[in-house]
Amino acid sequence: MKRFIPNILTIGNLLCGCIGLVYLLEDKPIPAAYFVWVACVFDFMDGFAARLLKTQSAIGKELDSLADVVSFGVLPALAIYKLWPADVPEAIAFSSLLIAAFSALRLAIFNTDETQTDSFRGLPTPANAMLLTSLPLLPETTLALLQQPIQLMVITLISSWLLVSPIRLFAIKFKSFSWKGNEIRFTFLFTAVLLLSLFKLVAIPLVILLYIAFSLLAKLILK
Repeated sequence: MKRFIPNILTIGNLLCGCIGLVYLLEDKPIPAAYFVWVACVFDFMDGFAARLLKTQSAIGKELDSLADVVSFGVLPALAIYKLWPADVPEAIAFSSLLIAAFSALRLAIFNTDETQTDSFRGLPTPANAMLLTSLPLLPETTLALLQQPIQLMVITLISSWLLVSPIRLFAIKFKSFSWKGNEIRFTFLFTAVLLLSLFKLVAIPLVILLYIAFSLLAKLILK
């Protein structure tokens, strides 16, 4: 029975992505964002359960990627698509679907790259999905500034590039809980908790951007 637990959790991730898509189709972006966060929890728990129960399998790995394509690829792509003004030609708005394509490519690269154990090459799809789906939580004035064709195109292109970029980003995995060797992780987590406590859910896009910034900082320090 225990060998099925990780796959059940992975399916939970997939179903959250599907529910989020339904909310987006109903023009309810904020509930969709909530389901992305729940999908992230399932995505973390399935890997944790597989390692804890020692039930890793090739099927589990493939199922995980397929679920991630929906929850962290198609869903954020549609979230950005729904932000485009109504008077923009549909063919231009379809550019947002690049996020889904590059998310699938990033997942394929991850599955075949054995060097991404203690760090990631490119922005992980869950982080990218959280960043994009959290944009509707921003204050209306800020969101209105982002809902312009040029800004949305820039967001789409940068997001797609970050997914497959050569930038190394630290993994929030602790081999020990000592300060030495985990300075960047602890500092980032403390800063993230502080921002979330001060600004609540509005801080999520900033936390993801800080994750990228802290990773770049860590690379400079370790040189």
